[in-house]
Amino acid sequence: MSLYPRPVEELIDHFARLPGIGRKGAARLVFHLLGKSDDDVRAFAEAMVAARVNTVFCRECQNLSEEELCPLCSGSGRDRATLCVVAEPRDVAAVERCREYKGLYHVLHGVISPTKQKSPDDIRLKELLERVGGGGFLEVILATNPDTDGDTTALYIARMLRPYEVKVTRLAYGLPMGGHVEYADELTILRALDGRREV
Repeated sequence: MSLYPRPVEELIDHFARLPGIGRKGAARLVFHLLGKSDDDVRAFAEAMVAARVNTVFCRECQNLSEEELCPLCSGSGRDRATLCVVAEPRDVAAVERCREYKGLYHVLHGVISPTKQKSPDDIRLKELLERVGGGGFLEVILATNPDTDGDTTALYIARMLRPYEVKVTRLAYGLPMGGHVEYADELTILRALDGRREV
């Protein structure tokens, strides 16, 4: 027998499917929403739907965007000879917060992970190779997380980029092993960018 009405249980189930949210945390979020006004709940639901419907992938960097080209790819003042490769869109925001990197990005939308059955075909590697193959880049910075899957991905990409005339570097380990780019502070990311090394 359920402790809560069916609609409440269903909503708890949906929240519990989100990463990092357990059943207790999901219940806490649901009860928080139930205490809000109808207008607040409706605005929350509409924001979720709008984010899903109105967000596309930038045709250049694969980052999240409202337009065909994201503001970073379409804007002026970026160093178009440097490309920073990250695993997820939130990693772009983390690097941008340090305000030192002025190049372009490429978002892989994941990493190679044999334990999670994610192969090179499951990430945006083909698009990366097409971009680099198109010429114009002098350096590709591999900014995947310093953990087993991030290192595996970086080494694989470095090997795939060998035929191209481009310098391939990896963020220095100013980021701790097992750490994540999105959680790093600006100074740590800045030191990692400054201390990057060729792969």
